[in-house]
Amino acid sequence: MELLLGIDGGGTGCRAALADSAGRIIGRGKSGAANIMTDIEGARINILAATRQALQEAGLGPEAETSVSAVLGLAGANVNNNGARLEKLLPFARAHVKSDATIALHGAIGDGDGTVVILGTGSVFITRQKGQIRTIGGWGFKVSDLGGGARLGRDLLEEVLLAHDGVHPASPLTEKTMALFENDPDRIVTFARDAKPNDFGAYAPLVFEYADKGDPLGSLLIERSVKTIEEALDAIMPPEQDRLCLIGGLGSLYAPRLSPKYRARIHPPLGDALSGAVQLAAKLFAHEEAAHG
Repeated sequence: MELLLGIDGGGTGCRAALADSAGRIIGRGKSGAANIMTDIEGARINILAATRQALQEAGLGPEAETSVSAVLGLAGANVNNNGARLEKLLPFARAHVKSDATIALHGAIGDGDGTVVILGTGSVFITRQKGQIRTIGGWGFKVSDLGGGARLGRDLLEEVLLAHDGVHPASPLTEKTMALFENDPDRIVTFARDAKPNDFGAYAPLVFEYADKGDPLGSLLIERSVKTIEEALDAIMPPEQDRLCLIGGLGSLYAPRLSPKYRARIHPPLGDALSGAVQLAAKLFAHEEAAHG
């Protein structure tokens, strides 16, 4: 039996879906982070762990991974030839590494026109118009990924230290966050020194929670993020397009905060990124087989 594998991996976790040649899911698995820009070896380990869970659920042993044809949509695949490097490290019979944006686009809008924004630990914008695909962002939270959870969490900790130093006023959000670090700024500095994107991203929900309570800092950070999201949408989304999907862990939190111009164009996604990876695997490998006769 031909086995198709879809992988959706980012800064927070990795999901796998195993399918038969018709694209029917027969096994699923999940594991830790799979951002190949920040940790390619850790990503490889987690990809294989999720794959083996999916194989086990399908009643197959780990040795079956060598007969799998996989499409992997991964954060960091668009930078420094990371995708090609990972392909050489995987045991699969065939593997195509794509950006997480590519599988998200395919899952959310199928083959049609539209724009998809992934708002999770990081952020990336991708659009398809008349068959042409364009992306914005996805360069990593230190220099990009505005609106993503890692950037939001990092900005929160910066503001907490500014409040501690008396540069900016304190708020219930800064006090709550400082308490999480036992009111010791040294603990924030030590945390930030070693933190990975998903570690910073863990504080993003707190920003939304306090913004909803009217906290001035929470509101400011969210307003700043919404502004950058809409700047990117202005740059990438054609005016005539009417399909916008916001996905990822923070997508539903940002959606009601967008301006009416973009809120009116929001549609629920047809499917998620993982289903997009499986669909893309079925399409790509069927095309390859046809091309080889």
